[in-house]
Amino acid sequence: MTRPDDIRIGDAERDAVMVALHDHFAAGRLDRGELDERLDAALSAKTRGDLRALVRDLPAPTGLPEPERPAAALGEVPWDLGPGLMFGGPGRPMRRHHRHHGHMAHRHGPRFPAFPLMIAVFFAVAFTVGVGTAALAVLHVALVIWLVRAVMLLTGARRSRRHLTPGA
Repeated sequence: MTRPDDIRIGDAERDAVMVALHDHFAAGRLDRGELDERLDAALSAKTRGDLRALVRDLPAPTGLPEPERPAAALGEVPWDLGPGLMFGGPGRPMRRHHRHHGHMAHRHGPRFPAFPLMIAVFFAVAFTVGVGTAALAVLHVALVIWLVRAVMLLTGARRSRRHLTPGA
């Protein structure tokens, strides 16, 4: 039987660890030289064990899948783990707040109520024009929200890169 650390990995696993390394660099746990060395090693990693060695001294999240839990205890349902992937991107699983305090601490201000806004748009358009048009309107609203969020993330990334470069 193959050990979990001997299993070969793909680009998604490498990307997830590289994103986690960037997050730890932004948090000040790694300097530029360590980040570059670890990113090079992540790009050439072949197995989970290779990746695990790169993040062994860093706190969670590391980009690696969490180890499997033992058989469910009495009263625990298997779907209690939550969805595997949310809007964080490839390899960025959604974390429960009670397990990782401070995971979302980088947010500034209140969250944008996208879901209630889309429900309101759906019902307003459904009662005036029709259900099909309402579904299309909700898709348009979701696209606009996604585009605005992408622009905000890009400008934030540029702003943080500007702070990292010497002499800027």
